[in-house]
This record gives sequence, C-alpha cells and structure tokens, in this order.
Amino acid sequence: MIERQDRDGIRVLRLAHGKVSAMDIELGEAFTAELKSAAEDAVRGVVVTGTGSSFSAGVDLFRLIKDGPDYGQRFLPVLDTMLRDTLTFSKPLVAAVNGHAIAGGCILTAACDHRIMAEGTGRIGIPELVIGVPFPALPLQIVAARMTDAMFRDLVLTGRTVQADEAVTIGLIDEKCPPDELIARAVAAANRLAAIPAGAFALTKEAFTTLILDRAACLSDLNARVVHAWMQPQTYETIRKYLEKTIRK
Repeated sequence: MIERQDRDGIRVLRLAHGKVSAMDIELGEAFTAELKSAAEDAVRGVVVTGTGSSFSAGVDLFRLIKDGPDYGQRFLPVLDTMLRDTLTFSKPLVAAVNGHAIAGGCILTAACDHRIMAEGTGRIGIPELVIGVPFPALPLQIVAARMTDAMFRDLVLTGRTVQADEAVTIGLIDEKCPPDELIARAVAAANRLAAIPAGAFALTKEAFTTLILDRAACLSDLNARVVHAWMQPQTYETIRKYLEKTIRK
C-alpha cells in the first residue's frame, strides 16, 4: 500500500495502492501512520511519490458509491486527518509528483513544503466541481495558499487540470524535471530544507500552516454543510453519473 525506502537520510514514501493510489480509509490511515513513524525516526525529512503514471487519482469514488453514505461519513474524517498531518508535519516534506495528481492527489501535493513534478503527460488539478461535489474547508484552503486568488478561482471553477509547465507558472508546483531525475531531485530538495536547524524550520513552518488552519476553522459552519451535502443521496447520484460518463469516454 505504501512502500518505504530511506535515501541519504530522507524517507521516501511511495503510494502503491491499486492502479492509481485512490484515497480510501485504508490508504489514509496507513499514510498517517507512516508520517507518525517518520516524525519519530532518525530521518531528516520525507519525500512522497506515487507509482507508474499516477501520483494519486484522489478520493476513490468507486468505493464511495459502492459503500454509500455510511462509508463516506467514516472516510471524510480520515481524509481530514491525513491532509492535516501532512500539512503540519514538522520535518521537511517534499512531493515528487510522478504522474497524475487529481483532486485529493493535488491537495496532498499542495500540503507539502516543496513540490516537484515530472515532465510528461501527467496532469494536476482539482476537478471536484466538475464531479459535482463541494470542497471541504481544509482542502480548499490548502490549495488556496499556493496560488494567487485569480489562478485559484480559475482552477476551482473550471475544474481543469494542467501539465507541469503550467503548474509551475501558476504556482501549484515549484519546479519540474525529467522523470528519471524526480526522486533524486526531491531527496536533494528535502536535504536542503533539512539543513535548516530543525527547531527553526518547525516553528517557521508552523507560522505558515497556522494561517491555513485558522482560515479553515473560520469556515467550520460552512464545512458542516459541506459534509452534510456529501452524505446526501443526490450527491452519490451525481458522482455515479460522472463515473458513468467518464467510463464511456
């Protein structure tokens, strides 16, 4: 589900969950456990990457439809914890985006301190509104912190996905590189951040992340309505129609 390798003092976590590392309860809990382990172990930082042509395709919509609202009610807190723990991880955390990073995959990328994407056909974006579901507060604020308001609103409202060149231009990704250099570049970036005294890095990172968390907290009432909307039968019907349309394409 998650492959672990230590390189030059940096822990590389590779998502390897199904064909596209779609997010479900099991992956969320496993990733959170890996971050906890990395925080306690003698590693200076973490790189997270994916497998094959996908970093992560985001929430497992097929599982969501199959298991229904009861599963959704259990899954959303797991997703929130996964993203919150990623965002607030005290050591340097670098995303090595090897391929498609869609919806939750994009948000996981944005929660990292530095983001590198492989050149090629991989796409990144947040098409939740195209699917027909609203954004929970924390994921929305994580991505909002990485781009200008205009770029962010465009990406959200159009639901379009972009490749590495444009992702760098709009600030969603920090740098791009050839695919065969991705992990080495990510490990080097993590080590550069790890060269900063750990206490100073952690406190400064906390200053950045606290602002994001505070903005999400201010939207708690709205977020409760979003969660309620995710539990409604019409939301599941909307997702089902989106999946059927996607499969036909």
